[in-house]
Amino acid sequence: MDDLKMTLETLSEDDRRELAVFIQREKKKKHRKDLALFQLLQQQKNYSSEQLIQRLYPGEPNPVAYYALRKRLMRHITNYILLKRTEQDITAASPIMGMLSLAHYLFDVRAEKLAWDYLRKAAKLAQANEQFDLLNMVYNLQIEKADSEFADSLDQIISKRNQNKLAADEEERANIASSLIRHRLQAVRRQGSDLHFDNIIQEVLTAYGLAEAVSKRPSLLYKLLSIARSAVLARKDFLSFEPYIIAQYHEAEQKYGFRKAHQYYKASLLYMIAHVLYRNKKFRESMHYLGLLHACLGGEGKSHYVHFFPRYTFLMVANLVFLFRLQEANELMENLLYKQPVALGAKDLLTAQLGLSFNYFAQGNFSKANKVLQSIGHSDKWCEGKMGREWLLKKNLGELLIQYELGNEDLVLHRIRAFGRNFRELLQEPAYRNVRHYLDLIRHMLDHPDEVYRPEFVQSVENKLEFTSFENTDIQAMSFYAWLKSKMLRRPYYEVLLELAQSKL
Repeated sequence: MDDLKMTLETLSEDDRRELAVFIQREKKKKHRKDLALFQLLQQQKNYSSEQLIQRLYPGEPNPVAYYALRKRLMRHITNYILLKRTEQDITAASPIMGMLSLAHYLFDVRAEKLAWDYLRKAAKLAQANEQFDLLNMVYNLQIEKADSEFADSLDQIISKRNQNKLAADEEERANIASSLIRHRLQAVRRQGSDLHFDNIIQEVLTAYGLAEAVSKRPSLLYKLLSIARSAVLARKDFLSFEPYIIAQYHEAEQKYGFRKAHQYYKASLLYMIAHVLYRNKKFRESMHYLGLLHACLGGEGKSHYVHFFPRYTFLMVANLVFLFRLQEANELMENLLYKQPVALGAKDLLTAQLGLSFNYFAQGNFSKANKVLQSIGHSDKWCEGKMGREWLLKKNLGELLIQYELGNEDLVLHRIRAFGRNFRELLQEPAYRNVRHYLDLIRHMLDHPDEVYRPEFVQSVENKLEFTSFENTDIQAMSFYAWLKSKMLRRPYYEVLLELAQSKL
C-alpha cells in the first residue's frame, strides 16, 4: 500500500477533516492539487502512482510535478501532526521548545535582553519538570550567547550544565534499564514462566545504579510500573502486582513527596492502584484510591482533569456495579456519554459504550444493551485498530450473549462460527482456552436447551472451564462465567455475578 495513504489511514475522521482545513490555511483555492491528492488517497481503492498521475494531470501526465506534490502533502501532514501533538502534550516539553525557538529568533533579530529572559524562563520550567535533555539545549544556547551584556555568569552556566549532565545521564541509564526490563518481562511471558517482575526490576535497577532514583523520580517510577503493569495485564497476575505497586507509591510519597510538576505521575499511579484493586475484587479499597485521585485532580493536578476524568468515571462505574449500586453506575456512565461537557476521544468513547452496554445487560435490559453497541457505528476492523484484539473479542462476546437473550438463535450460531474464523490465532493461545470452551458450551445450550439445568451439563461446565480459584480468577472472565452460571441456576445474572464476586458460590 502507498506509504502516504497508510499514514493518512492512521488519522481519525475528525483529524482528516481538520487536516483538509489545515492544508488550505495559507491560501484558499477552488482547485488545489495537494487537496485533490489528499482526497484521492482517502478513497477505499488503492490507486497506483500511474493512476494518480492520470487523475491529477489528465491533460498531460507530469510525474515530476506529482512527486513534488506528494512531498508538499507530506509536509502538510507532518506540520499538522506536530501542531496536534504540541496541543495534546501533557508535559512541559512543548512550551520549553517554544521558548527555545523564540529565543533563537530574538537573538537573530538582536533582541538579546528579551531572548535571555525567555532562556531563563525555559531553564526554570525545564528544571522543575525534569526535562533534562531540553535543559541541556537551553544551557548550550546560553553558553553560546554568553558574550551578551544581558547574559548570566558563564562559570555559573557551565556549573549548572555539568550538574544537569549528571541528571541527563541518569535519565539515559533509566531508559536503557526500562527497555531491558520490558524485554525480560516479555521473554518470561512468552515462556509461560512466573513473572517475578519485582525481582527482575530490582536486578536491572541495581545493575544500572538506579535503585534509589526510582523513589526520587516519579517519572521513572511511573515508567517502570507501567511496564510491569503491561506484563501483569497480559497474564492477569493482579494479585502479586497489588502489594508491589502500593508499596512503591507510598514509599515515594513518604520519602520525597510529589511536587506540582509530578501531579500527572501521581494521578497515573493512583489510577493504577485503584484499577488493580478493582481487578482483585477489592471494590471499597479501589474507591478509596479513586477518592485520592479525585482530590488530586481537584488540587494541584487540575490541569490533568480532562485527561483522567473519563478513566476515573469508568473505574468508579465498574466499582459501583459490584457494590450493589447498578442504577447509580448507569446514571454516571450516561452522564459521561450524553451530558458531560468533556469531549471523549475515540478510545474513551468505545470504552464508555461497551461499559454501558454491559451495565444494561446486567440490568436485564437487553434491547437497550444492543442499541448501545449498534450506536458504535464503526467496523470491527476500525475498533480493533483503536482498542486492540482482546477488546474486540470482549465486544463480540457481549454481542453474542445479547443476541442469545433476545432469542436470535440463528444469529448466535452465525456469530459462534465467525469467532472461529476471526479469532482463530488468538483462540489457539493457552490464555484463551476458556473462551473456546465457552463458545462450545453456548452452542450446546442452543442445541440441547433442556440439558442446561441437568447435573451432567453443570459438570461439563466445571470440567471445561479452568479456574484455579475465584480469588485468582480475572473479574472480566468471571463476569462471562456468571452468565453461564445464572442459566444453570435459573436465577438473575446480576444477582449471581455479585455473589460470585464475593465468592459465595
